[in-house]
Amino acid sequence: MEKLTGNCVVAQSGGPTAVINASLCGVVQEASKYPEIKRIYGAHNGILGVLLEEFYDLTAQPAEKIEALKRTPSAAVGSCRYKLKDPEKSKADYERIMEVFKAHDVRYFFYAGGNDSMDTADKLVKLAAEMKYDIRIMGIPKTIDNDLAETDHCPGYGSVIKYLATSVMEAGRDTESLYTSDTATVFETMGRNAGWIAAGTALAARSRQDAPHLIYLPEVPFSLPKFIEDVKGVLRELGRCFIVVGEGLVDDRGQYVTAQSTGFAVDAFGHRQLGGVGELLQQVVEKEVGVKCRYNRLGTCQRQAIHFASLTDSKEAYMAGVAAVRQAVHGKTGFMISLVRASEDPYKCTTGLATLRDVANGEKKVPRNWINAAGNFPGADFISYARPLIRGEVRIQVGDDGLPVFVRFEKNFIPKRTGRDYKPGG
Repeated sequence: MEKLTGNCVVAQSGGPTAVINASLCGVVQEASKYPEIKRIYGAHNGILGVLLEEFYDLTAQPAEKIEALKRTPSAAVGSCRYKLKDPEKSKADYERIMEVFKAHDVRYFFYAGGNDSMDTADKLVKLAAEMKYDIRIMGIPKTIDNDLAETDHCPGYGSVIKYLATSVMEAGRDTESLYTSDTATVFETMGRNAGWIAAGTALAARSRQDAPHLIYLPEVPFSLPKFIEDVKGVLRELGRCFIVVGEGLVDDRGQYVTAQSTGFAVDAFGHRQLGGVGELLQQVVEKEVGVKCRYNRLGTCQRQAIHFASLTDSKEAYMAGVAAVRQAVHGKTGFMISLVRASEDPYKCTTGLATLRDVANGEKKVPRNWINAAGNFPGADFISYARPLIRGEVRIQVGDDGLPVFVRFEKNFIPKRTGRDYKPGG
């Protein structure tokens, strides 16, 4: 195989996670080993950084700062929610990206993100082939939602469910101690169309006494009358009830449960921005069940919680970044790195390859047979699947003030070479 020599760009996209920077660390440390990769650039704010020709030189960063990415949450080079237009309608953004890549002799592009990011990367692979520009493009999986197809699980997922399961354990003890006054709690998690995150809180329920007692996922049509009966049943048994709900609950018509009571904002990818189902169900419990009910929603805290991130998750995120570079240097392009469960006991994970197109067009949901017949709690198969993903803790650095120490890159952009400014979407 002929070596491809040039620079590389790594970019991050979509909602950040506790371990996406571990993948970035893997890319930078592995790419530094190959003489054919001359410089390693970080694209400021994802694909927008490429369009605007805003790159950091990560090669010039101190080695200890790169290593510290493993214990720093969020997207260190910046992320974005920017959707490129369909190339059949407008190729302007795509051609601009290739213009920037050519100007900076970029021969390797690594994109960490979800379905939309993999779709963008796939379109760039096709455009590069049309333009006969030799570049290797690889996707790195990233999403707390765990809904990417063609991979056993996604970096970011193990950490979010470790944090949320612990939060449910703690909040559940609060409900238990005050059940004579605060008798029920509704705990809302992220997860638009798939219930992987909400399901992960089931790990907290080691006994029937433990929270959560009920978990509702988007995979099972939600019925308010049945919900009310479920809550009443738990109250009769335990005297209190702790309920976890995924934000994307839908009814038997496929409509979001909150559709009748709230409006929706839409993000840059055209996805509805959800939230509010927990508050709605809190009101239902108080009105229809007749007990005091609290409502918890952690928002972005759940996806950034590096202070209790899963070490397994962090190591696998790093492994995905390393694998992306190795595969690209050895000639692969047009793939996303997948995580492959090589064995269950003992748990072992390796990497594989999934075509970008297959990932972009797929969505993985919790299998219905991994949820109990009543549709209100995950079953043993899910527990077996999820439990290994939360093992171990990322060791963070704590400062003299008792708080974590995170790294931040200075925004020292390299000189632009295209000779023109560009307005994304143009």
